[in-house]
Amino acid sequence: MVKASADALLALLNDILDFSKIEAGRLDLELATFHLRECVEETVAALGPVAHDRNLELLLHVAPDVPDALVGDPLRLRQILTNLVSNALKFTHEGEVVVHVRLESASADHVRLHCQVTDTGIGIPEEKRKTIFDEFAQADSSTARKYGGSGLGLTICAQIVGMMNGRLWVESPMSTD
Repeated sequence: MVKASADALLALLNDILDFSKIEAGRLDLELATFHLRECVEETVAALGPVAHDRNLELLLHVAPDVPDALVGDPLRLRQILTNLVSNALKFTHEGEVVVHVRLESASADHVRLHCQVTDTGIGIPEEKRKTIFDEFAQADSSTARKYGGSGLGLTICAQIVGMMNGRLWVESPMSTD
């Protein structure tokens, strides 16, 4: 219990620091050559034990036409994927979480990828979808107590994706349970 509490506190502190850096315009993106498949596979594999503990299937599909050697910020890509997949695992009680990576467009010096995380989780009410990327927002007021989280993760992800000239959005059908 102490380790879990320490990990939660560390995650909160990291979120606050990242959020503060973004707000101050001090978060810089690295430009490094990296292997996309290795980066994504390692990120998803690190979350495998969480999926296993919850009896969930965690799958990854990278389309064959996605280039592997890219220039970008692999640390921030991992941060985004970790947050999105962790949220999907947190709010999925049965079934699966799937990460899809496909090529959206490519030119001689630019690649646009479409990374999608799908799950069989509880869904997000339509009226809350507009606010989940706002700082400190939760889908409902009991979410923080029941599931944990600061309400900063998706805000940070959306801002980092924006810094990468991308966009982050949510699509969520509500279950009828």
